[in-house]
Amino acid sequence: MSGDPTVNNPPDERIRAVLAGMRRIAVVGLSAREDRASHGIARFLVGQGLDVVGVNPALDEPVLGLEVHADLAAVPGKVDVVDVFRRSDAVPEIVDQAIARGDACVWLQEGVVHEEAAAKARAAGLEVVSDRCLYKEWLRLMNG
Repeated sequence: MSGDPTVNNPPDERIRAVLAGMRRIAVVGLSAREDRASHGIARFLVGQGLDVVGVNPALDEPVLGLEVHADLAAVPGKVDVVDVFRRSDAVPEIVDQAIARGDACVWLQEGVVHEEAAAKARAAGLEVVSDRCLYKEWLRLMNG
């Protein structure tokens, strides 16, 4: 659950709907290192049969067999969830790209909060989940 009481997250029913409806996910900050959360969650999502694409300008080869792009703007086609594993100060640019692309949801992992960018995304019609682990929320809301 959120560690920041100022975060304005949707109710569980809407988060459950995001998780149940996602088919294509962009993992922003995907790491090639197996001990990193972004790598483990990407592996989990692939294991669920979902279409996952990586975003990381420092990677020049596939990770987990996934194509990796330099930034979100370079990802072809829309995604259902933009799962962000970056510092909070990187969020505004990612949100701007997600809005421009017409993506459906921006999910900021635990410890990642940027309420101004989140408000902008919500105003543009995107769902926003902040300071929550997608994997933990999946276990909490989808396995019950």
